[in-house]
Parts: sequence; C-alpha cells; structure tokens
Amino acid sequence: MKQYLLAVQLDESAPESDEETRRQMAATGKVTDEMKAAGSWVFVGGLLPSHASTVVRPSGGTTTMTDGPFAETKEQLGGFWVIQVDDLDQALAWADKCALACGRPIEVRPFNIVPGE
Repeated sequence: MKQYLLAVQLDESAPESDEETRRQMAATGKVTDEMKAAGSWVFVGGLLPSHASTVVRPSGGTTTMTDGPFAETKEQLGGFWVIQVDDLDQALAWADKCALACGRPIEVRPFNIVPGE
C-alpha cells in the first residue's frame, strides 16, 4: 500500500464564521470516520494560522529563526490527512470526499518511498 498526503489549501484572506467552521469540522469528521472504517486512515491534523509559525533557515552552518510563514501568500496549508491506499485513484477518491466536506481545495501528494525500506 502507498501513503498519500491530502493537504487542505486554506485562503487566509477569506475568514469564515464560527458556524461554518463547526459545519466543516463535522463534515470532515465524518469523512475521517469513513477512512478509519475502510482501513485507509493513518493520521489527520489541523493547523493554526500561518502567523503562528516559526521558520528555521540554515545558512553557512548556522540558522536564523523568524516568525511567520515561509512564503508570504494568502494560500497556506490549513490541515491534512495521511492515508494509506492501493493507488492514486483511491487517494483521489478520498480527496474528492475531503474537498466536498471542507469546501476547500485538496492537494494529493504521494510520499517518497525509499527502495528497501
């Protein structure tokens, strides 16, 4: 089986109401429960807004730390699912359900598998 990241793309310039957030959480919770029942679920996580992040950058053998997101953009990673399925088609089927549940774009990306591991 292959693992895929289903990444929720969040537009931080378009805030949503508490009611909409509750609706999305209930809908995505149902999809997560479906994933668990199907044996596809590995892990799920929601992220705080990008302003809560700290970026650690290497340079010349040392690092610098700065507050805020790596890239200055309104579109950020808002959350994710890690799933384990047979192929990309199954991953896309789950992404379809996730996108409908949260009302946001979902990026599907396979994990890089190192041969022999």
